[in-house]
Amino acid sequence: MARDYYEVLGVSRGASAEEIQQAFRKLARRHHPDINRDPAAEERFKEINEAYQVLSDPKTRARYDRYGHDFRQIPEDFDERVAAGAGFGGGGGPGGRVRWSTSGGRGPAGARVWTGGEGFEGAGIDIEDLLGGIFGGRGAPGPMPGADQEAELRLTVEEAYRGGKRKVTLGGPDKPRSYEVNIPPGVVDGQRIRLVGEGGRGMGDGSAGDLYLRVRILPHEQYRLSGRDIHVDLPVTPWEAALGATVPLATPGGTAKVTVPPGSSTGRKLRLRGEGMPSRRGAPGDLYAHIRVMVPPSPTPKEKELLEQLATVSTFDPRRQ
Repeated sequence: MARDYYEVLGVSRGASAEEIQQAFRKLARRHHPDINRDPAAEERFKEINEAYQVLSDPKTRARYDRYGHDFRQIPEDFDERVAAGAGFGGGGGPGGRVRWSTSGGRGPAGARVWTGGEGFEGAGIDIEDLLGGIFGGRGAPGPMPGADQEAELRLTVEEAYRGGKRKVTLGGPDKPRSYEVNIPPGVVDGQRIRLVGEGGRGMGDGSAGDLYLRVRILPHEQYRLSGRDIHVDLPVTPWEAALGATVPLATPGGTAKVTVPPGSSTGRKLRLRGEGMPSRRGAPGDLYAHIRVMVPPSPTPKEKELLEQLATVSTFDPRRQ
């Protein structure tokens, strides 16, 4: 499901209108696509703007607080009808509170269900049947679009780098739903992939909502991501570091050749321009190889002899650098 709007803006549910506006302005400046060139920023900005549009309007905010993300599917006069007992045989008395479930509550055909609340005896009722009862013989409500939904899509660094088609299964073991998702090469953590019409189903002739898959890139034992840049350690021998060498380096895109300059020490950072995460809209990221000088854990007799000779003739003292 979509993220909680209060969480999106980073405010508490009791935040004042001024606090909500301040949070929006701060986040909007940071993530506006004209300022932030990260491809994920555009989707993040849309999410921030949507949250602000809902929470900045007192009436809309009140409906969101009561019904969650499905508040758009509930008729605006629904509370009055519930309070009047319409369609419930008087089961919902004045002042009775009802609760819309957006997590886990599904009817036999996958429809959202009413979970009930104070002064209301109706847990487990299919919302479509419920609304039909409210309007009774006076005509069914007009078409209402389905709600957008969100799920998490976990990818390895290599999967995010290459992209391609992938089969994704969502939902519990009773009603799994499978999709073939086209993952763009170079997706970054937090980016959303939209599956049109795969969200909550509409009512009447209303169109279905969309399903958004939010990318979460899993930690990797070798690669570290910073936006589109990739950081990786490059182990080298003492002689490669001292004399210089061209060494192979495994990257998500395959093996690359890295030139180690003479006199390199641990911590030196070598930049491979354009070898980071690819991008469909702009320049790809860079890959940074961090040199780590490694010594033989168990030198052979000959290696030990040569190292002892080096220790005798060398005047290098790293502690005086």
